[in-house]
Amino acid sequence: MSGFLLHLMRHGPPETPGRLMGRTDGEPTAEGIAACVEQVSELAFDAIIASDLRRAALAAQAIAAARNLLVRTDPRWRELDFGAWDGLPTSQVEPSAIGRFWEDPDRFPPPGGERWSSLVARVSSALDEMPTGRTLVVTHGGAIRAALASLLGFDQRQLWAFDLPCGAVLSLRIRQGTPPSTQIMGLWQ
Repeated sequence: MSGFLLHLMRHGPPETPGRLMGRTDGEPTAEGIAACVEQVSELAFDAIIASDLRRAALAAQAIAAARNLLVRTDPRWRELDFGAWDGLPTSQVEPSAIGRFWEDPDRFPPPGGERWSSLVARVSSALDEMPTGRTLVVTHGGAIRAALASLLGFDQRQLWAFDLPCGAVLSLRIRQGTPPSTQIMGLWQ
């Protein structure tokens, strides 16, 4: 059975942590970029794909420069769009509204924001076009969770149980066949 290796990395910390950063494009810290480069120093990959948001793309570019690789950016790997909440600290969002969102992000999306199912569909589309080699994707916590929903069928409650701090890497061996299967190889923090 053939397959490919997929590494999913969450970008390093942004300059303004503690905010709902979907489409808001905060600058990454220099330390966070350096930590991302170090985090993948012993991983094998031949291609790098990144969200087009700077906090992911700059880390991917630094990793690529260390390996003499090119980065392909893909906006489908962006974080969930938090709409009217985007860029705000959670303390500035009405508690019951954000509670409903965390409970059921498809039924109660942020005002003017993206539904969970839309994020999963967007990331699934990117996964469908994934190269069949060893690939690193530098992206966001929500996009990684959406990839796990697509690849493994986890529901959103199961996905919130995954701790994905900035700089975390999740490695998956994707086996193509009927039905497709995925083996989680490791989570590095």
